[in-house]
Amino acid sequence: MAFPEEREKGPGGAPYGMGVPPQGMNNGPPQGPGGLFQGAGNASPGPGGAYPGAGDAFPGAGPGPNGAFPGPGGTPPDAGGAPPEKGRGSRGSRGSRRSRKQRAADAAEQTPQSKKDDSEKAPQSKIGWSPYDEGTRSRAPLWFAIGGIAVLGLLGGGLALMWNAGAPDTAQTATPRQTSAPLPSAPPGKYGFAAERTTDPDPITVKEVFGAKKKLTVSGRGYEMTITSKDKKCTDGALGDALQKALKDGKCNQFVRASFRDKAGKVIGTVGVANLKTSKNASKVAKSGDTKNYVKPLAGKDTVTKFLGSGSGGAKILTHGHYAIMVWFQNKDGTKPDSKGSKRFIEAITDITKATVFKALDNRTLTGSPLS
Repeated sequence: MAFPEEREKGPGGAPYGMGVPPQGMNNGPPQGPGGLFQGAGNASPGPGGAYPGAGDAFPGAGPGPNGAFPGPGGTPPDAGGAPPEKGRGSRGSRGSRRSRKQRAADAAEQTPQSKKDDSEKAPQSKIGWSPYDEGTRSRAPLWFAIGGIAVLGLLGGGLALMWNAGAPDTAQTATPRQTSAPLPSAPPGKYGFAAERTTDPDPITVKEVFGAKKKLTVSGRGYEMTITSKDKKCTDGALGDALQKALKDGKCNQFVRASFRDKAGKVIGTVGVANLKTSKNASKVAKSGDTKNYVKPLAGKDTVTKFLGSGSGGAKILTHGHYAIMVWFQNKDGTKPDSKGSKRFIEAITDITKATVFKALDNRTLTGSPLS
């Protein structure tokens, strides 16, 4: 670095590094009125203890005399290095200003890159991890989470509004209309509505009691209904004075009959149903039955049931509430049945009445209405 021209030949001698070495070179640091220069290498003394032309400091040196090294970095000149060239610089103040400008230019060139580097490196939190430490890209999950919470809040609010809107208003809600009348509770007892005519007032019919189909099958055994009858008087369908009297005393107002045959045509019979006032009346009718008091057989027009009422047979009277069920069964040829034949009669009576009469009367017991 060059020194000012007016100082080149000052009283302190030629400046260091300008071609004329000071006395005592390489013989230790010189002593002068200005004191000792620390770490300066070899230098000649001058008035005030400064290098010639330096003034208070070398060009670009730090503050204070005596102990500031020349150059912007504060490093003393190397004794073995090349001396500064003449004519390349101007005065010390210009060199100082140019050095500052150069430093400013260098700093300006480095600022965009440093800002870019700083933008790439997000600041770190002082209290631990933070979503902002990772930069702007790390905030996307945070925004997604906030958005999800907002959507859930909206859904919850909508459900609450729907719930409140659907709540019934007792002042405005009309009582729902019943599409059908509820079934009345059956009276106590085994036969319910069918125990008395007062709770079972609807008249019986042939179709309800015996069904509309002429052929029926029970447990693989087939039967056929050949003829039916609705008697005007209850006594017209009964034989025996005791039975007829019991029917009159029991206020019988209906009597229906039907005749059946089995599939083989060997067993034939008649079933009759009497409508009485009460269960007690029906029981009295059942007690009056015997070999002389039974249902009058109803002969059919077919070749099998036309023999009903001729020969020997078996009779019985059953009850169901205020109804009396009377039966007569026999062999087609009228012969007296043996033990095996009697069992066959009982089997036919049970199959036919279960599939027809008792099915209808059970419905009346539960509902008090005819079976449709």
